[in-house]
Amino acid sequence: MEDQKRGFDWGGGVRVPIVPGAVIDDLALGDPTIRPDPQAAYKACEAATAKPVAEGNVGAGAGATVGRMLRRYTAGGMKGGLGTASLRLGDIVIGALAVVNAAGDVLDWRKGQIVAGARKPDGKGFADIVEVLKRTIATPSGGAGLIDDPFLRSTTLIVVATNLTLTKTELTKVAMMANCGAGRAIRPYHTTGDGDQLFAVSTRKLKRDDVNVTMVGTLAAEVAADAIVRGVMMATSVEGWPAAKDL
Repeated sequence: MEDQKRGFDWGGGVRVPIVPGAVIDDLALGDPTIRPDPQAAYKACEAATAKPVAEGNVGAGAGATVGRMLRRYTAGGMKGGLGTASLRLGDIVIGALAVVNAAGDVLDWRKGQIVAGARKPDGKGFADIVEVLKRTIATPSGGAGLIDDPFLRSTTLIVVATNLTLTKTELTKVAMMANCGAGRAIRPYHTTGDGDQLFAVSTRKLKRDDVNVTMVGTLAAEVAADAIVRGVMMATSVEGWPAAKDL
């Protein structure tokens, strides 16, 4: 960022390369000593391209998993990953990239069906976390020890981007609306164990006075949900964590 003279214009010819950051906790999967360093981030920026984005077990999605919060009552969760989705509507582009490392189940939100998450004790089919909660809590003391959802051990990270010119305040609203899309695809979402974050950005390449924030936020929610689903559908199995496409 500094080499490209990008960042906050502090004045006097000085630009501060401020970059929002977020991480997932994936240290329990694989070698916990392997993690990105500054040089890896620099190489990633240099390698940026307009070609299709790699998905699944790549980048931050390499160690991502989903459906972990009821491990005592299920056969365990499944492999998460990195997914992308976008819309091109005339000259407007709205896209999303998601790193899916959720405590809850992931649903094909268009069909209302679980596609990855907590598996039944016999490993065949999905336990359905919400249904397990309802069934178990209904019994005396059923809530005791039910949830295994350690603080900030699960996180879904999303960035939505558009070429439409938007202000910081408008982007904040877009982010709020887009995050509702994540709630369509992940159930439950924003649990006490989730450190979920969504960022909204604009390249400011296109000015359209006829397109308002509500329109952009509505579509951003859709691509955010689709990116989450692709994150698990493009993932591949690792030991102990089967992938959706391998079932």
